[in-house]
Amino acid sequence: MLYFLAQWLRSAFNTPGFGVFQYVTFRAAAAVITALLISFILGPRIIAALKRRQIGEQAKKELQSTGNHSLKAGTPTMGGLIVLASLLLPTLLWANIFNAYIILILAVTAILGCVGFLDDYLKVIKKLPKGLIGRYKIFGQVTAGLLIGCSVYFFPEWFSGSLEAVKTLTTVPFAKNINFDFGIFYIPAVILILTATSNAVNLTDGLDGLSIGTVGIAALTLAVIAYFGGNAVFASYLNIMHLRGSDELAVFCAALVGAAMGFLWFNSHPAQVFMGDTGSLALGGAIGGLCILIKKEFLLPIVGGVFFAETLSVIIQVLYFKYTKKRYGEGRRVFKMSPLHHHFEKSGWPESKIVVRFYIIAIMLAIITMATFKVR
Repeated sequence: MLYFLAQWLRSAFNTPGFGVFQYVTFRAAAAVITALLISFILGPRIIAALKRRQIGEQAKKELQSTGNHSLKAGTPTMGGLIVLASLLLPTLLWANIFNAYIILILAVTAILGCVGFLDDYLKVIKKLPKGLIGRYKIFGQVTAGLLIGCSVYFFPEWFSGSLEAVKTLTTVPFAKNINFDFGIFYIPAVILILTATSNAVNLTDGLDGLSIGTVGIAALTLAVIAYFGGNAVFASYLNIMHLRGSDELAVFCAALVGAAMGFLWFNSHPAQVFMGDTGSLALGGAIGGLCILIKKEFLLPIVGGVFFAETLSVIIQVLYFKYTKKRYGEGRRVFKMSPLHHHFEKSGWPESKIVVRFYIIAIMLAIITMATFKVR
């Protein structure tokens, strides 16, 4: 909204200085600061409100003998409200809200935020152990996937016509002038990617600061990629798809980085608040949606490598347990516990050490992601 206000002031009154608002880099920097300020202002108020209403995390029996998890019972949850407010408001203020990329990523984030909120509400307030029934949760994720997939596939003209020729294509990492075409399977692929990423971030959200920190690192990487892809000069130099208007997503990514840093202030060990499914499902959808919109779906296992490893550990654990139970009559495990971060907890690693080491891995993967544009 401030973007259009600045444009109007500049054209109506020839006001000097407002031309800077046309630059994505300036508005992205402003979005980071705004997101941080909103987090610091709303965070304590939302945490206090959650405490008053006794909206706290329930103790997990399987983790009570591990680390400090027995002490976490009662810690306020649904803190994803802080993240969503710190993400959506700066984007609305600083981004071009009529840009199709921005509209879609905001819609996907909001839809999955609502799904997560409903899940948390049923678990924490209504005391339903499993929260939202699985098929309803999947319905919400599929709805978000259909929205973004159908928009790109059937209405590429919404994106300044820049997606017409490449709407079902995606970049192949480490390959020059080679793109993969999903063809008629594009929409199912988008639904699968969005659902998987949303659930992957949710699985990662098990230690203080782990999920929100790795999301912030991934968002910063995607901000750079979105800006390069939307800039004709940089796209030509790097020999990547030029998606006109996609650089506006850098403002959303910047707001996500600011929201992540702001929430980490309260969520770092020992956590004052957990974000719950309200935040994790929405942020996972945001990361997946960004990769879909900037045509970097195959980069997700790299830029989101921590989320990918966490999910893979769960899949391996479940499949191996079922296989050994069928073959030997007794289920066996590959990991001491899944997701992966709990395996290291069971191995005696302190929680803070696990989180910092996962951050280091996430930063390394971010660097590798950027290297894919030159190492080809």
